[in-house]
Amino acid sequence: MAGRPDFADVVGVLEAYFEGLHCADSKKLAQVFHRDARYVNTTEGDYMNHSIPEYFDIIDRRTPPASSGETRLDRIISVEFGGERMAFAKLKLTMLGRDYLDFLTLIFDDGQWWIISKVFSYIPKPQEA
Repeated sequence: MAGRPDFADVVGVLEAYFEGLHCADSKKLAQVFHRDARYVNTTEGDYMNHSIPEYFDIIDRRTPPASSGETRLDRIISVEFGGERMAFAKLKLTMLGRDYLDFLTLIFDDGQWWIISKVFSYIPKPQEA
């Protein structure tokens, strides 16, 4: 990766991230999260700060949205590069009865892009009558 970073490579990581969440697949997520990554929930009253193994344990205990018939609803709002080895992505997704806003920081390490931090918040979706 000499010169400028590859936008398509970062989008590939983000798509795998979305799919890993939708299927609650920690093995797929392990392909995009750096081993030293952090998972931080900033939602008031639900603060969490976990290592990646702790986060994968949460994922492994979750009922996959895909298996309960949830439609995958996610989008990349923006991706910004800070040179050749750092990127920031702002994402929105809906699952598990919540609307999420995720800020992901990515780094280029060992020849690929990795998510090094996930900082997010959510709001519960109103229950349909």
